[in-house]
Amino acid sequence: MSFPVSRRAAVVAVSAALGASLAALPVREARAQQLTPIKFVLDWKLQGIHAWYYLAEDRGYFAAEKLAVTIDQGDGSAAAVTKVMAGAYDAGFGDVNAVIQNAAAKPGAAPVMVYMVYNRAPFALIVKAGSPIRTLKDLEGRTLGSPAGGAAQRMFPLMAARNGVDAGKVKWTSMAPNLQEQMLLKDHVEGSAVFSVTSYMNLVAQGVDPDKDIRWFHYGDHGVDLYGNGVLVSRQLLRDKPQAVAGLVRAVNKAVRDTVADPDAAIAALMKREPLLNQALEKRRLLYTLRTVMLTPEVGTGGIGDVNDARMTRAIGQVKEAFELANAPTAGEVFDRRFLPPLAERKIAAP
Repeated sequence: MSFPVSRRAAVVAVSAALGASLAALPVREARAQQLTPIKFVLDWKLQGIHAWYYLAEDRGYFAAEKLAVTIDQGDGSAAAVTKVMAGAYDAGFGDVNAVIQNAAAKPGAAPVMVYMVYNRAPFALIVKAGSPIRTLKDLEGRTLGSPAGGAAQRMFPLMAARNGVDAGKVKWTSMAPNLQEQMLLKDHVEGSAVFSVTSYMNLVAQGVDPDKDIRWFHYGDHGVDLYGNGVLVSRQLLRDKPQAVAGLVRAVNKAVRDTVADPDAAIAALMKREPLLNQALEKRRLLYTLRTVMLTPEVGTGGIGDVNDARMTRAIGQVKEAFELANAPTAGEVFDRRFLPPLAERKIAAP
């Protein structure tokens, strides 16, 4: 049976197209297989302090390292650690002090920090500028606010002991994290234990000048010299795909450097993901974070991403004391610097 020429041509064309499509499948599959998927969880809802991750995505830094990184919002810097530890995520942006606690409880199972972002933990106490609380000693007999089990509250007795304050004479009221500043401003509490990089901009959003209207007691200024949040990875990713860990660190490092050089570009990348954010507020949050907890004198010497081993050992001891841990992990169990780019690539000048 013969077909008309037009029908025969159509059959040939369809067959050729199908053959080409089938031939392309292995190529597409091979390309997909070349990318290592990484599920990454943040410490909180999208804010200016997360901008560099999206800048890395937009500028192709993850793809250049053959990584397919999926970024999800989080619900706490300590929760990010437990989510990675549980296997729900391969990596995340979480609190090294939570890593220390988990490493003490389950040696060999806790995630490992591979790139320190917050060289200084952003724990602080805030009171109104007109408050009679002018020194830490003045906190005795006062009522402070904190989320139940909040890290700043848990570390308070340590700061109190180092400054001659009787922690037993300080009362605490539990509240939701998003109500801390409101409760203080409405005088329901006389002070609050906060995460400074979040609280600072919460105050701005409520029409308060956090530099003039609020008195700050930063833990790092009062004997509690802890590190903060950074990029952490699961033990499995560390063991099975070390090249992916190295690529992730390189990509984040490039994006952090780019963010310092051009904060507007980083905030623009963030706004693409969450257009309802206040762009000016989030840029101010980013700059505040760079200035207060990231670009410290230690970073000026040792570069972004690394830690000082002696200081880390002291910090581990302080966390052990504050949380009454049965044992303390070593600095090497908590932080692994093998994947850091050379110092020249991690040097950052303050903006």
